[in-house]
Amino acid sequence: MSEFELDRTDLSILRVLQENARKSYRDIARELGMSLNTVSSRVKKMEGEGVITGYSTLVDPSKTGYDMTAIIGVQISKGKLMDVQRKIAADKHISAVYDVTGEWDSIIIARFASRNDLNAFIKKVATMEYIERTMTQVVLNTVKETYILPF
Repeated sequence: MSEFELDRTDLSILRVLQENARKSYRDIARELGMSLNTVSSRVKKMEGEGVITGYSTLVDPSKTGYDMTAIIGVQISKGKLMDVQRKIAADKHISAVYDVTGEWDSIIIARFASRNDLNAFIKKVATMEYIERTMTQVVLNTVKETYILPF
C-alpha cells in the first residue's frame, strides 16, 4: 500500500474543517470553488487514511468548572514507560500524555476543577508503581492554546 500524501486541495479542505467541522460539504465546496463530490470524496479518503481521526466539540474549560490546568513532569522506571503512561492517560482529568526527551520521561497536561482535585491526582500518581518522581506546574494564564494545525 502506498503512503497517502496530502495535496493542496486536501489541505484547503482540512483548513476549513479545522475552523468549523460542522460546515456542510456543500458550503465547503462553495467556499473553495470545487464540486460537492470532490469535497465529499476527499474527506472520506482522508478519514479512511487516518488523516482525519474524528470530530469533536471544543469546550472552554473555565466555563465548565475545569479552569485549573496543570503541566506535570514524570520520571518513570526504565522499561515501564508505556505501561505507566497508559494508566495515567486513563484518568478523566488528562488532556494529553507526551513521551518526551530531557529530564522528564513524560509530560502530562491535565485539567482540574479545584486544588483538592489536583492534590488528589498528584498523590495518586506519585504513589503509582514505577513512578520515580513528579514535578507539577499550575498554569496561571493561557495566552494561546489551539489544536489547529498551521496549513
